[in-house]
Amino acid sequence: MGYPTKVQLIRRKKSEQWYINFPSAVAQAMDFERGETVEWFVEDRATLILKRPSAPPLPAGKAKKGGSTGRSQASSRAAGSPSGAAAATRGRKP
Repeated sequence: MGYPTKVQLIRRKKSEQWYINFPSAVAQAMDFERGETVEWFVEDRATLILKRPSAPPLPAGKAKKGGSTGRSQASSRAAGSPSGAAAATRGRKP
């Protein structure tokens, strides 16, 4: 199941800032912690990859999903983004 998320823009007099918020279910499934640093990689105009340099180890007994490259299969099927905006990755639909 995917989690559609809107790209938000805040315009100020001298700058603009783009936001993409994580749904709580995604953040909890990933065991994110407040203040954690992540890195964004632009694969193409339709795929944005988020990498966690300090991701906690996978708990014993849980199988890893996705390919051996560390990228999920859903990232290669991600939907496009609005023109001029950062690409937002959406999960696949059943």
